[in-house]
Amino acid sequence: MLEDAVSQSPASRSDSEVCVRATARSDAVARTLARHPKPLGGDTARSTGVSLINLAGMVLNNQDAPSQMRIGRKPDWLRARVPGGEGFDRIKKIVDDHKLHTVCQEASCPNMGECWGRGTATIMILGDTCTRSCGFCNVKTGRPASVDLDEPKRVAESLRLMKLRHVVITSVNRDELPDGGAAIWAETIRRTHEACPEMSVEVLVGDFCGDEAALQVVIDARPEILAHNMETVKRMHPAVRPQAKYERSLRVLNQIHDAGLVTKTGIMVGIGEKDEEVFELLRDVQDKTHAEIITIGQYLQPTRNHLPIERWVTPEKFVEYRAAALEYGFRVCESGPLVRSSYHAEEQVDLLVGAARETHEGMRDLLKRKS
Repeated sequence: MLEDAVSQSPASRSDSEVCVRATARSDAVARTLARHPKPLGGDTARSTGVSLINLAGMVLNNQDAPSQMRIGRKPDWLRARVPGGEGFDRIKKIVDDHKLHTVCQEASCPNMGECWGRGTATIMILGDTCTRSCGFCNVKTGRPASVDLDEPKRVAESLRLMKLRHVVITSVNRDELPDGGAAIWAETIRRTHEACPEMSVEVLVGDFCGDEAALQVVIDARPEILAHNMETVKRMHPAVRPQAKYERSLRVLNQIHDAGLVTKTGIMVGIGEKDEEVFELLRDVQDKTHAEIITIGQYLQPTRNHLPIERWVTPEKFVEYRAAALEYGFRVCESGPLVRSSYHAEEQVDLLVGAARETHEGMRDLLKRKS
């Protein structure tokens, strides 16, 4: 049945710490160069002295300060854990042995060291090649390979070995498939529930090109949390998400909520939006979708070929965003410089339980399995 559906569709460091850091950096550079090779003649974005003209203002300059067309030094409050340790090695071995993709690696997530170290990871299904070319994302773009029908089984088995309490599963966009990969999504969720009955499942999906029937296939598999990221404010969509639409994403979230699932979304800041646009987005999502969870994090430019960082948002501003989100009606808001959509996802479940247990069937089932 699945086959038919798819066919249609500054402290001192020890030598070992320095070695780990160097290895991690080398691996990250290799992955980046494989996806975004340097142009012939060298890096055109490197610093070569004072420019005669500055075109940065024509790109995403929406603040008083000029945009950055190069990757500048990160502020002191942006510090990520170096990958390593027993927990990190255990997760990496399971991922490698089962030939899985993780968004942690593919998107160069700054939290991989912390998350893998405490035994959590975000699995990425449907391959490692995306059919879209978002200006912020480091996942490889191109024509994907054929659908791997054995992937749902491998994912479920690997998650059984990981023995997690909560897992996040995401995917690349597969716009070339008639169902956008919805059949694989549903099979993965069902098999994971069967293999890991004590684990709650959170999935992060794309917009399925607005195909409500395809999205419903995923909804019918009943993950405990179903997320779809808005990513950025309305005005910025043509530059940041050229193949997506702001209103379409709102409809996706609304369909998820109307189906009785816990609904989650996420955005990044520092890519050219204004504060008032962030607040407008928060109100839009609440008024039109009633989503329960939102994450807000700093945009980090993956390579010089991606959209530039327009500003470094301060921790104090993230506190302000969180206060506004809760005021507008979100039940949970993770807001901070290194926050990503799956960051501390297992803790978000705990925060949401008390607030949503009377209205959301999915979370009630989760509570029963935990008791």
